[in-house]
Amino acid sequence: MSIKDKVIEIIAEQAVLEPSDVSMDSTLESLGIDSLGLVESIFAIEESFDITIPFNANEPEKSDFDISSVATIIAGIEKLVAEQSA
Repeated sequence: MSIKDKVIEIIAEQAVLEPSDVSMDSTLESLGIDSLGLVESIFAIEESFDITIPFNANEPEKSDFDISSVATIIAGIEKLVAEQSA
């Protein structure tokens, strides 16, 4: 399973949707994911890929990790996985 597919699967699970309902330009808010769901998604993604996401749930606007859309989340995860592999 690709990084993209796994991240979409995790986000869909949090939103109680099918992965096919999650598009690359979806925002977490448009999918109905609240701040708790966001934190749970981050933990699930970190666990799945054995990475640490530089995200501060208390101050999300100050985080270095872009969560503005599904596409930016996937791009960020891909970058972190690549850095870990290097």
